[in-house]
Amino acid sequence: MLLPEGTAQENLPFFTAIMNQVAATEQRWQGRAYVDALVAAGFPKDAMELTNDLTTVGNGADSIQFSVRWSGECLVGQVGPSTPTPTALVLPQVPGGTCLVGQTRPIDW
Repeated sequence: MLLPEGTAQENLPFFTAIMNQVAATEQRWQGRAYVDALVAAGFPKDAMELTNDLTTVGNGADSIQFSVRWSGECLVGQVGPSTPTPTALVLPQVPGGTCLVGQTRPIDW
């Protein structure tokens, strides 16, 4: 269950459970599936970031990352063919107040 007043560390088990639920489906390599599931669970969409599912030549990405800014920290998930198991961590925000480094895709749905 989401703990709205809780820390990122306190919400990590719930974030991880949602990630693992999606990872067990046929949508496991689709970033949107993680964002939609996290939003349905109560995480704020406007605090999320997501990397691309596809490479610049249209192949599936080796891994995708998604994150939620939470109380000055980041809940970060990583899944993909190059990731042996879905991974979720609490990490510090990077300079500029974001969670993921590099190019992310718009969450515009």
